[in-house]
Amino acid sequence: MDILTIETSPIDGQKPGTSGLRKKTRTFMEPHFLENFVQSIWTGIGGVTGKTLVLGGDGRYFSDRAAQVILRMAAASGAAKVIVGQNALLSTPAASNLIRKRKTDGGIILSASHNPGGPDGDFGVKFNTPNGGPAAEGVTSKIHEATKEISTYRIMEAQDVDLSTPGTQSLGRTEIEIVDPVEDYAELMSQIFDFDKLRALFAGGFTMRFDAMHAVTGPYAHAILEGMLGAPVGTVVNGTPSPDFGGGHPDPNPIWAKTLMDEMHGSDAPDFGAASDGDGDRNMIVGRNCYVTPSDSVAVLAANATLVPRYSEGLAGVARSMPTSRALDRVALRLDCDCYETPTGWKFFGNLLDAGRATLCGEESAGTGSDHVREKDGLWAVLFWLNILAEREVSVADLMADHWRTYGRNYYSRHDYEEVDADVANALVDDLRGKLADLPGQTFAGQTIEAADEFAYDDPIDGSRAEAQGLRVTTTDGGRIVVRLSGTGTEGATIRVYLEKAETDPEKLDRDPQEALSDIVACADALTGLSERTGRKKPDVIT
Repeated sequence: MDILTIETSPIDGQKPGTSGLRKKTRTFMEPHFLENFVQSIWTGIGGVTGKTLVLGGDGRYFSDRAAQVILRMAAASGAAKVIVGQNALLSTPAASNLIRKRKTDGGIILSASHNPGGPDGDFGVKFNTPNGGPAAEGVTSKIHEATKEISTYRIMEAQDVDLSTPGTQSLGRTEIEIVDPVEDYAELMSQIFDFDKLRALFAGGFTMRFDAMHAVTGPYAHAILEGMLGAPVGTVVNGTPSPDFGGGHPDPNPIWAKTLMDEMHGSDAPDFGAASDGDGDRNMIVGRNCYVTPSDSVAVLAANATLVPRYSEGLAGVARSMPTSRALDRVALRLDCDCYETPTGWKFFGNLLDAGRATLCGEESAGTGSDHVREKDGLWAVLFWLNILAEREVSVADLMADHWRTYGRNYYSRHDYEEVDADVANALVDDLRGKLADLPGQTFAGQTIEAADEFAYDDPIDGSRAEAQGLRVTTTDGGRIVVRLSGTGTEGATIRVYLEKAETDPEKLDRDPQEALSDIVACADALTGLSERTGRKKPDVIT
């Protein structure tokens, strides 16, 4: 097996974002593109000689080829061992768990999360550090610098490694261990939740539908829900991973999981519904005729955490991303525990979790998690909900109604304007940023502005500062508007407008969210000129 040194040159556009590098699949398939980035990861982390890594992903198109390239490059650079999910499959939370459990030097996850797959879809590569979480900015900066200076990469000339059967093989001097992608994760879940209680729940006739969206969570849901917990066969639908996610968009929200939403609002709806995304780190929760926003979901988990064995002693603290609604803050206040507000991106929770400052974390983009791993975790959130429902013996709708009566309700919605011309999107944000200081006291669409700023975050653990993390505007009647550009798209720009309104009047807790937020929506449009600037009369996606 020869080790080749291939001459190359820097390729533009290889700056990792909050979740690694995401591009169109065909871009990653271009000559040297993947190899340049992987070699830059090795350089950015100080090399891989003698190190042990984890490798896997969501099975999207090109994952099989990318995994073989990465294995040959790891072997060429002297890695001692690579632990690979069978058929290169590993959900993102399962990969995080494996990195932590095996005490490895990190891992590479092949995924573009909730983005569409296929040859015309998206692909991504992310490096996770030894704590199991996404690489911090200090590491991604080193990787980016390496992409701008690369001149060669090393790769072993060898046959493909057979990843179809668990066991151990060799690639040169590098040990390749293929593992069952589900086993370790399922064991962890059984240590967190009361599986006896959940088995009794399903044995008692509780009905559920879990939509795996043709993505990586399917095998995990089949094994845990239908296998270990005894849910009837058919509880899990779309449970076989597909390279193009069955031609769908693996984003668990009411738009892309419409079939599940229709079923849950039908005349013969199951008791509980849930979905997960491409790589298994996001979730959607829905009861019979009752959709639960991600912001409300993390608040409910915090409020009921002591019902779950792992969290029975209470929470050290909670954390949410800044755009996430302040429903979690209300629960934290009642629980008398710290509540941290961080920038968007799961990596910002890592220091809080590692330091024992936070136990539960959540973000409005359908991500919730805890200190059990260092990633958000879709199936964990679903099991958490099931454990709560089993203990409280109520429906999702009744649970939500009780929660709002107890804590008040934060009506909340996110409006996404996708593939907007980048110049138009940047100009909109820049113009709003320029007038923030003058907004307090002004009125837009009948709403008076109370405060306005650009969010910056000072990490209480390492003292690092993250600036330009989103524009915030609050109104005098409890409304809040957040505007930011998304970093997860691969074409144009996505403008995200987050809309929130606090309500404590018991007579106004069951309104339609879009109706309740209509005055805040009008205020946001008047404030930004979004409709006129983009030419869009409505958002592409409302969640």
